Amino acid sequence: MKKALRLAVLVFGAGLLAAQMVLPQVAILLIEQSLRQLANGERAAHGLAPLRWSAALAGAAHEHAVLLARQNKLSHQLPDEPSLTERVSRFGALFSAIAENVAEGPNAENIHEQWMNSPPHRANLLDPKLDSVGIAVEDRNGTLFAVEDFSKATGELSLPEQEGIVAMQLKKRGLKLLDQTKEARQSCALDNGYAGNPAPSFVVHYATPDLQNLPNMLDQRIQTGKYHSAVVGACPGKAKIGFTPYRVAVMLYE
Repeated sequence: MKKALRLAVLVFGAGLLAAQMVLPQVAILLIEQSLRQLANGERAAHGLAPLRWSAALAGAAHEHAVLLARQNKLSHQLPDEPSLTERVSRFGALFSAIAENVAEGPNAENIHEQWMNSPPHRANLLDPKLDSVGIAVEDRNGTLFAVEDFSKATGELSLPEQEGIVAMQLKKRGLKLLDQTKEARQSCALDNGYAGNPAPSFVVHYATPDLQNLPNMLDQRIQTGKYHSAVVGACPGKAKIGFTPYRVAVMLYE
């Protein structure tokens, strides 16, 4: 009888191994490398950039794969286990999006085929917004438990770099950027309202892990055509686990 295979997917989701049956570490590494090559091969075939290797994601994936193999169970969060976001954050990853594929099977090719034949797994592998991956495999008596953790990685940007990204989005919408950065940064530090003169016609404060996208409320205001200039200020964000928190104030002028 053909052995049944199982898999699970998550998007942004006991017992000892017999030593004599566990694959040697070099074999595990080769399987992990093969899964990475298969993933990037699929992305290349679809005109997508390859996924960068992330040691932080790989560490979190390995920790999870070990538990899956020990308990002989597929899950994105086992009882008393931290969530995916918490696991990845604990290994030092910073990200604005996170996703995970989990499966069990006899070899890398079979596991990758399972993922590609499953719409949600395939979507993770071919998501153009995700740019990093960490992969781990653990063996349990000849059955491989594989974990692929994906992310859209973010780094530590300076305040001018953050402001520049938002300013570019405002320029694309036809707004002139004013040289009032000091006042805008002071406004950003406030919970609401603004600092300095002249008074803006509209001001919005927001926090985001993705500076490339303006909040809907701000976008809708700009689309009214009432505003012709703007100023943007960034300030230190309030950290949330894993997600890089950017804090921004945008002031619009008629």
